[in-house]
Amino acid sequence: MTKILAQDNPFGSITPPDAVAKYSQNPGQGIGNLIQTVIWILIIGAGVYALFNFLLAGYAFLSAGDDAKKVAGAWAKIWQTALGLLVAAGAFVLAAIFGQLIFGQWDFILNPTIPTL
Repeated sequence: MTKILAQDNPFGSITPPDAVAKYSQNPGQGIGNLIQTVIWILIIGAGVYALFNFLLAGYAFLSAGDDAKKVAGAWAKIWQTALGLLVAAGAFVLAAIFGQLIFGQWDFILNPTIPTL
């Protein structure tokens, strides 16, 4: 078989700068670590937001008294917060299922690595 280009890898090899290389042993993990960190920050943010939302909804429920509209509003806020937490937790389950089906690893989406040439 004849080679079209003179080298095996037409893209060559790129070495990461020293500032980037010191944070990862595998250069392909850098962007994966960034994506993983962003995902974890978003999930933690959702949990903190849900905690404050539960506290505010509980306070609204306690201060509603006999007003049926305020009680219904507080229950709606509690229900919506619980549903939001369910969606945030379900995202991990869906990521594991799709990672297993598509990539053969359950944690591929949650802990991505980009292969190097």
